[in-house]
Amino acid sequence: MAVLGLGSVLAFPPMALGAPLDAADAGGTAGTHQSGPQLLAKAQPDECFAGIGQAYPAGPPCATGQAKVNQAYLWGMTRAGRTLWFGTGANVNCLTSGRALRNTKPTVNDDWVCEYGESQVAKRNPQLPAILGDHRQPRLYAYDTRANKLTEKTDLVKAASTEDANRLQSTAGIRAAGNFGGVALLGGPALGTSVNLFAFDTDTGAYLGSRNFPTYGNIRHFTVAGDVLYAGVGVGANGGERGNVLRWTGSKADPFAFTVVANLPSQAADLTVHQGRVFVTTWPGSDDELAGPTAGAAAPPQSIAAVWMSPPLAAGAPGLNPEDADGWQQVWNVSAYEPDPVVARAYALGGLASYGGYLYWGTMHVPMKATTVHMATYPPADEAAAQATIQNTQRSISIYRGRNFGTHFQKIDLLYGSTDLPAYDPAANGGAGAWALQSTHQTPKFGPAGFGNPYNNYTWKMVVAGGRLYVGTMDWSYLAKELGKETADELGLSPRLGELMAQAPMTAAGMRAGARPEAVYGGDLYVFTSPTKPATTVDNTGLGNYLNYGIRNMVADGTTLYLGMANPMNLRTDPGDDVPEGGWELIRLRRH
Repeated sequence: MAVLGLGSVLAFPPMALGAPLDAADAGGTAGTHQSGPQLLAKAQPDECFAGIGQAYPAGPPCATGQAKVNQAYLWGMTRAGRTLWFGTGANVNCLTSGRALRNTKPTVNDDWVCEYGESQVAKRNPQLPAILGDHRQPRLYAYDTRANKLTEKTDLVKAASTEDANRLQSTAGIRAAGNFGGVALLGGPALGTSVNLFAFDTDTGAYLGSRNFPTYGNIRHFTVAGDVLYAGVGVGANGGERGNVLRWTGSKADPFAFTVVANLPSQAADLTVHQGRVFVTTWPGSDDELAGPTAGAAAPPQSIAAVWMSPPLAAGAPGLNPEDADGWQQVWNVSAYEPDPVVARAYALGGLASYGGYLYWGTMHVPMKATTVHMATYPPADEAAAQATIQNTQRSISIYRGRNFGTHFQKIDLLYGSTDLPAYDPAANGGAGAWALQSTHQTPKFGPAGFGNPYNNYTWKMVVAGGRLYVGTMDWSYLAKELGKETADELGLSPRLGELMAQAPMTAAGMRAGARPEAVYGGDLYVFTSPTKPATTVDNTGLGNYLNYGIRNMVADGTTLYLGMANPMNLRTDPGDDVPEGGWELIRLRRH
């Protein structure tokens, strides 16, 4: 799929507004002394939509149809001095719903449309699977934080060569970004089973070229440890086979040189340095592996999300090297908390950070994923059994910290989570099966799962700034109604069960479904001001736009945070209505 012939379909005008705009204080800032969020740049409408399966009218501006903003996530971001380098992902909720939940039935509502196989892109490219029908070319940017100036870099790539243009066209999104030695690397999974990387000179802004890596199927994050740049990748389709950590050995003259310094049983997600070692969180294996084949069997090691610790960076040659690749140690996995072995397969791990002598990390839960995996493993016999599975497979993020890893003194603290969770026993009731609460063998130190918000499903990023640890999440409450309906339809369940799916996180948390407040909409930002104190809420409404359902990225500059927001509401483009606009946002948050 190196050449998809998408150029004529996806030739759009520049898609970001770069002028700094002051947003109103979004509230919820008690005790953090944070100024209101400042909107620095935002995706703009890039297409006209006239109905599912219809040709896209000319524009925008749109004489017919309505304006649509495809670029949904500020997905990968890195800071080099005064400049932020970042890339986007388009219609990511459609791509995720298609791949993870097998939703391929086109859907449209007031907020978003997913056309899947009915899109013009899919029709003009019949080799493209229906789940990728909403793919659009990602875009690349540099933002000067002193001059408040946004510069798009997409055309530099497209003009470099036909190969570079096709490589960008076939990239699902710029999911990862890192920089070192005057080089910024931005890239992500290609539409096939590989990864594309694009390199820029951070001193001059020049484009240095691109490279396809056919061994890898996913890349999520970079980190710098001991004056070395490392990247975490997954091998195989979507990274589902196994994982590696790569050490960058490149330069401006040769920006795509890497060596493997970790062999992991599952794909690397986020990574950071803690007390002289690199630590990595992982995602589980492929979707086929998650769904079986043996009903009720505990997940194999490669299917369990885990925290891995490298050998000491100071041992042997400086940094991590090929001889270290098989010396990594698993220091924790989700089965230490989750009592249901099938639900455990659907966990992933996200952001992590070193703070106050501890390593902090949190879980990730694709909405409805645990439910669909459980139903595939234990098909419910009737609607009552399906309802029980829906209600008992909901999980909100749990937050942990640990120290003294790999020693007899290792200690893991559950900071936010549950003392017990429902687990399924297939032998109960004479083989009919039943759910029952089981202990997690832990008591949360600071509070309930999700920081008290049952819809907090991703611990997307952690970063330390100004002596404080910030945690950015995804909150899927705004998606719940539509996603519940779509998933129930895909699974052949009744509309009533679709409604229960949407309400299930609240039900699982012991709350009355109708009690969900409007203010819960929008991704949440929390801060730990000390290892001895619970986190406080910086903002729980999407940093001024409740359609921002998650904080996908955070980078620090002293006490200042730069936030890359996820907002896939591609039909919310009318500045004259009373609803905010869709599309990614770049936000600055200063602490006084």
